[in-house]
Amino acid sequence: MKVFVIAEIGINHNGDLEIAKKLIDGAIFAGADAVKFQKRTVEKVYSKEELDKPRESPWGDTNRDQKYGLEFGKEEYDEIDKYCREKGVYWFASAWDLDSQKFLRQYNLKYNKIASAMLTHRELLEMVAEGKKHTFISTGMSTMEEIEKAVQIFKDANCPFELMHTNSTYPMKDEDANLKMIPVLREKFGCKVGYSGHEVGLITSVAAVALGATSVERHITLDRAMYGSDQAASVEIMGFYRLVRYIRTIEVALGDGKKKITAKEKEIKKKLRRVDTL
Repeated sequence: MKVFVIAEIGINHNGDLEIAKKLIDGAIFAGADAVKFQKRTVEKVYSKEELDKPRESPWGDTNRDQKYGLEFGKEEYDEIDKYCREKGVYWFASAWDLDSQKFLRQYNLKYNKIASAMLTHRELLEMVAEGKKHTFISTGMSTMEEIEKAVQIFKDANCPFELMHTNSTYPMKDEDANLKMIPVLREKFGCKVGYSGHEVGLITSVAAVALGATSVERHITLDRAMYGSDQAASVEIMGFYRLVRYIRTIEVALGDGKKKITAKEKEIKKKLRRVDTL
Protein backbone atom coordinates (compact mmCIF):
# COMPACT_ATOMS: atom_id res chain seq x y z
CA MET A 1 0.00 0.00 0.00
CA LYS A 2 1.39 3.37 -1.03
CA VAL A 3 0.47 6.17 1.36
CA PHE A 4 -0.83 9.26 -0.46
CA VAL A 5 1.17 12.23 0.85
CA ILE A 6 -0.42 15.67 0.69
CA ALA A 7 1.55 18.88 1.19
CA GLU A 8 -0.99 21.35 2.59
CA ILE A 9 0.02 24.82 1.41
CA GLY A 10 -3.31 26.22 2.60
CA ILE A 11 -2.84 29.93 3.19
CA ASN A 12 0.87 29.70 4.03
CA HIS A 13 1.61 31.44 0.72
CA ASN A 14 0.50 34.69 2.41
CA GLY A 15 -1.16 35.85 -0.78
CA ASP A 16 2.11 35.74 -2.71
CA LEU A 17 2.14 33.59 -5.87
CA GLU A 18 5.93 33.32 -5.85
CA ILE A 19 5.85 31.89 -2.32
CA ALA A 20 3.17 29.46 -3.49
CA LYS A 21 5.42 28.29 -6.33
CA LYS A 22 8.35 27.83 -3.96
CA LEU A 23 6.13 25.72 -1.70
CA ILE A 24 4.99 23.65 -4.69
CA ASP A 25 8.63 23.14 -5.68
CA GLY A 26 9.48 22.16 -2.10
CA ALA A 27 6.63 19.65 -1.97
CA ILE A 28 7.79 18.07 -5.23
CA PHE A 29 11.39 17.93 -3.98
CA ALA A 30 10.19 16.17 -0.82
CA GLY A 31 8.23 13.60 -2.81
CA ALA A 32 4.63 14.65 -2.13
CA ASP A 33 1.87 13.18 -4.27
CA ALA A 34 -0.19 16.38 -4.23
CA VAL A 35 -0.34 19.94 -2.95
CA LYS A 36 -3.47 21.44 -1.44
CA PHE A 37 -4.81 24.97 -1.04
CA GLN A 38 -7.87 26.54 0.62
CA LYS A 39 -10.51 28.56 -1.25
CA ARG A 40 -12.96 30.98 0.35
CA THR A 41 -15.46 33.54 -0.83
CA VAL A 42 -14.62 35.93 1.97
CA GLU A 43 -17.97 37.73 2.23
CA LYS A 44 -19.82 34.39 2.24
CA VAL A 45 -17.68 32.62 4.83
CA TYR A 46 -17.40 35.47 7.34
CA SER A 47 -20.02 37.86 8.67
CA LYS A 48 -19.72 41.62 8.21
CA GLU A 49 -19.27 41.99 11.99
CA GLU A 50 -16.37 39.55 11.96
CA LEU A 51 -14.74 41.18 8.95
CA ASP A 52 -15.04 44.64 10.49
CA LYS A 53 -13.13 43.63 13.63
CA PRO A 54 -9.71 45.23 14.08
CA ARG A 55 -6.75 43.04 13.18
CA GLU A 56 -3.25 44.14 12.35
CA SER A 57 -1.70 42.33 9.39
CA PRO A 58 0.60 43.05 6.44
CA TRP A 59 -2.51 44.04 4.43
CA GLY A 60 -4.23 46.47 6.79
CA ASP A 61 -5.85 46.85 10.18
CA THR A 62 -9.12 44.90 9.88
CA ASN A 63 -10.04 41.23 9.64
CA ARG A 64 -11.36 41.94 6.14
CA ASP A 65 -7.98 43.26 4.99
CA GLN A 66 -6.28 40.13 6.29
CA LYS A 67 -8.76 37.69 4.75
CA TYR A 68 -8.63 39.32 1.34
CA GLY A 69 -4.85 39.58 1.54
CA LEU A 70 -4.59 35.80 1.97
CA GLU A 71 -7.07 34.88 -0.75
CA PHE A 72 -6.07 33.86 -4.28
CA GLY A 73 -8.41 34.59 -7.18
CA LYS A 74 -8.77 33.23 -10.70
CA GLU A 75 -5.57 34.77 -12.03
CA GLU A 76 -3.48 33.12 -9.31
CA TYR A 77 -5.25 29.75 -9.54
CA ASP A 78 -4.89 29.75 -13.33
CA GLU A 79 -1.16 30.09 -12.81
CA ILE A 80 -1.11 27.44 -10.05
CA ASP A 81 -3.01 25.04 -12.30
CA LYS A 82 -0.59 25.63 -15.16
CA TYR A 83 2.47 25.41 -12.91
CA CYS A 84 1.41 22.14 -11.27
CA ARG A 85 0.58 20.55 -14.62
CA GLU A 86 3.98 21.55 -15.97
CA LYS A 87 5.66 20.16 -12.86
CA GLY A 88 3.64 16.94 -12.90
CA VAL A 89 2.06 17.19 -9.45
CA TYR A 90 -1.62 17.05 -8.50
CA TRP A 91 -3.20 20.05 -6.81
CA PHE A 92 -6.60 20.54 -5.24
CA ALA A 93 -8.23 22.71 -2.58
CA SER A 94 -10.73 22.61 0.24
CA ALA A 95 -13.71 24.86 -0.51
CA TRP A 96 -15.23 26.71 2.44
CA ASP A 97 -18.45 27.70 0.67
CA LEU A 98 -20.59 26.75 -2.31
CA ASP A 99 -19.27 29.46 -4.62
CA SER A 100 -15.71 28.35 -3.96
CA GLN A 101 -16.57 24.74 -4.84
CA LYS A 102 -18.16 25.96 -8.07
CA PHE A 103 -15.03 28.01 -8.73
CA LEU A 104 -12.76 24.97 -8.31
CA ARG A 105 -14.77 22.88 -10.76
CA GLN A 106 -13.36 24.81 -13.72
CA TYR A 107 -9.95 23.19 -13.17
CA ASN A 108 -11.10 19.57 -13.52
CA LEU A 109 -9.15 18.51 -10.44
CA LYS A 110 -8.72 14.83 -9.59
CA TYR A 111 -9.45 15.25 -5.86
CA ASN A 112 -11.72 17.17 -3.50
CA LYS A 113 -11.29 17.93 0.19
CA ILE A 114 -13.81 18.55 2.95
CA ALA A 115 -12.19 20.59 5.72
CA SER A 116 -13.10 19.68 9.30
CA ALA A 117 -14.86 23.02 9.69
CA MET A 118 -17.14 22.13 6.76
CA LEU A 119 -18.03 18.55 7.72
CA THR A 120 -21.54 19.53 8.87
CA HIS A 121 -22.28 21.74 5.82
CA ARG A 122 -24.74 19.37 4.13
CA GLU A 123 -25.28 21.42 0.96
CA LEU A 124 -21.53 21.69 0.38
CA LEU A 125 -21.01 17.96 0.99
CA GLU A 126 -23.79 17.13 -1.45
CA MET A 127 -22.30 19.44 -4.09
CA VAL A 128 -18.85 17.86 -3.68
CA ALA A 129 -20.28 14.32 -3.72
CA GLU A 130 -22.12 15.09 -6.98
CA GLY A 131 -18.73 15.42 -8.67
CA LYS A 132 -17.87 11.79 -7.83
CA LYS A 133 -14.18 12.60 -7.40
CA HIS A 134 -12.12 10.97 -4.67
CA THR A 135 -12.71 13.17 -1.64
CA PHE A 136 -10.63 13.44 1.52
CA ILE A 137 -12.89 14.18 4.50
CA SER A 138 -11.22 15.58 7.64
CA THR A 139 -13.00 14.67 10.87
CA GLY A 140 -11.69 17.20 13.39
CA MET A 141 -14.16 18.82 15.81
CA SER A 142 -16.75 16.18 14.83
CA THR A 143 -18.75 13.53 16.67
CA MET A 144 -19.10 9.99 15.36
CA GLU A 145 -22.73 10.78 14.56
CA GLU A 146 -21.72 13.78 12.44
CA ILE A 147 -19.09 11.72 10.64
CA GLU A 148 -21.66 9.00 9.97
CA LYS A 149 -24.07 11.50 8.40
CA ALA A 150 -21.30 12.91 6.20
CA VAL A 151 -20.21 9.44 5.12
CA GLN A 152 -23.78 8.55 4.19
CA ILE A 153 -23.98 11.52 1.82
CA PHE A 154 -20.96 10.23 -0.10
CA LYS A 155 -22.19 6.64 -0.07
CA ASP A 156 -25.62 7.70 -1.34
CA ALA A 157 -23.95 9.62 -4.17
CA ASN A 158 -21.63 6.71 -4.95
CA CYS A 159 -18.70 9.10 -4.58
CA PRO A 160 -15.32 7.63 -3.54
CA PHE A 161 -14.08 9.06 -0.26
CA GLU A 162 -11.41 8.70 2.39
CA LEU A 163 -11.78 9.86 5.97
CA MET A 164 -8.87 11.68 7.59
CA HIS A 165 -8.49 11.48 11.35
CA THR A 166 -7.37 14.79 12.82
CA ASN A 167 -7.46 17.05 15.84
CA SER A 168 -8.17 20.65 14.83
CA THR A 169 -5.79 22.46 17.15
CA TYR A 170 -2.81 24.43 15.79
CA PRO A 171 -0.33 23.24 16.88
CA MET A 172 -1.72 20.01 18.32
CA LYS A 173 -0.30 18.45 21.48
CA ASP A 174 0.85 14.86 21.05
CA GLU A 175 -1.44 13.67 23.85
CA ASP A 176 -4.44 14.95 21.84
CA ALA A 177 -3.61 12.93 18.71
CA ASN A 178 -5.71 9.86 19.64
CA LEU A 179 -4.24 7.87 16.76
CA LYS A 180 -6.13 4.74 17.77
CA MET A 181 -9.11 6.37 16.06
CA ILE A 182 -7.58 5.42 12.70
CA PRO A 183 -8.39 1.69 12.98
CA VAL A 184 -11.66 2.54 14.76
CA LEU A 185 -12.86 4.69 11.85
CA ARG A 186 -11.65 2.12 9.33
CA GLU A 187 -13.59 -0.65 11.05
CA LYS A 188 -16.76 1.36 11.59
CA PHE A 189 -17.09 2.87 8.14
CA GLY A 190 -15.32 0.25 6.03
CA CYS A 191 -13.22 2.81 4.18
CA LYS A 192 -9.71 4.14 3.85
CA VAL A 193 -8.63 6.37 6.71
CA GLY A 194 -5.79 8.86 6.50
CA TYR A 195 -4.29 11.34 8.94
CA SER A 196 -4.16 15.13 8.80
CA GLY A 197 -1.58 16.33 11.31
CA HIS A 198 -1.15 19.70 12.98
CA GLU A 199 1.49 18.73 15.53
CA VAL A 200 5.02 20.05 15.92
CA GLY A 201 7.47 17.41 14.70
CA LEU A 202 7.14 14.27 12.62
CA ILE A 203 6.85 11.24 14.89
CA THR A 204 3.07 11.36 15.35
CA SER A 205 2.50 11.40 11.59
CA VAL A 206 4.93 8.51 11.22
CA ALA A 207 3.04 6.56 13.90
CA ALA A 208 -0.21 7.18 12.02
CA VAL A 209 1.23 5.34 9.02
CA ALA A 210 2.27 2.43 11.23
CA LEU A 211 -1.37 2.26 12.39
CA GLY A 212 -2.56 1.97 8.81
CA ALA A 213 -3.17 5.55 7.65
CA THR A 214 -3.67 5.48 3.88
CA SER A 215 -2.87 9.17 3.44
CA VAL A 216 -0.96 11.81 5.37
CA GLU A 217 -1.51 15.54 5.09
CA ARG A 218 0.77 18.10 6.72
CA HIS A 219 0.96 21.86 6.36
CA ILE A 220 4.24 22.99 4.82
CA THR A 221 6.01 26.33 5.05
CA LEU A 222 9.20 28.02 3.93
CA ASP A 223 9.79 29.24 7.50
CA ARG A 224 7.73 28.51 10.63
CA ALA A 225 8.46 32.06 11.82
CA MET A 226 6.61 33.62 8.87
CA TYR A 227 3.39 35.55 9.41
CA GLY A 228 0.29 33.34 9.58
CA SER A 229 -1.93 31.36 11.91
CA ASP A 230 -0.92 27.98 10.41
CA GLN A 231 2.84 28.50 10.21
CA ALA A 232 3.66 27.24 13.72
CA ALA A 233 1.86 23.94 13.05
CA SER A 234 3.62 23.49 9.70
CA VAL A 235 6.70 21.58 8.58
CA GLU A 236 9.57 23.26 6.77
CA ILE A 237 10.65 21.72 3.47
CA MET A 238 13.59 19.64 4.73
CA GLY A 239 11.46 18.34 7.59
CA PHE A 240 8.77 17.38 5.10
CA TYR A 241 11.42 15.65 2.99
CA ARG A 242 12.39 13.54 6.01
CA LEU A 243 8.75 12.77 6.76
CA VAL A 244 8.17 11.43 3.25
CA ARG A 245 11.31 9.29 3.52
CA TYR A 246 10.09 7.88 6.85
CA ILE A 247 6.68 7.11 5.37
CA ARG A 248 8.18 5.28 2.39
CA THR A 249 10.43 3.27 4.73
CA ILE A 250 7.45 2.22 6.86
CA GLU A 251 5.52 1.14 3.75
CA VAL A 252 8.29 -1.35 2.97
CA ALA A 253 8.86 -2.37 6.58
CA LEU A 254 5.21 -3.21 7.28
CA GLY A 255 5.32 -6.12 4.84
CA ASP A 256 2.31 -8.32 4.10
CA GLY A 257 1.70 -9.88 7.53
CA LYS A 258 2.48 -13.39 6.30
CA LYS A 259 5.09 -15.31 8.30
CA LYS A 260 8.01 -16.35 6.13
CA ILE A 261 11.70 -17.10 6.42
CA THR A 262 13.61 -14.73 4.17
CA ALA A 263 16.51 -15.84 2.01
CA LYS A 264 18.97 -14.04 4.29
CA GLU A 265 17.40 -15.69 7.34
CA LYS A 266 17.90 -19.12 5.78
CA GLU A 267 21.62 -18.44 5.54
CA ILE A 268 21.73 -17.35 9.20
CA LYS A 269 19.61 -20.35 10.21
CA LYS A 270 22.24 -22.75 8.91
CA LYS A 271 24.79 -21.10 11.19
CA LEU A 272 22.77 -20.47 14.36
CA ARG A 273 20.11 -23.18 14.74
CA ARG A 274 21.68 -26.08 16.63
CA VAL A 275 18.70 -28.12 17.75
CA ASP A 276 15.57 -28.87 15.74
CA THR A 277 13.48 -31.51 17.51
CA LEU A 278 9.98 -30.12 16.86
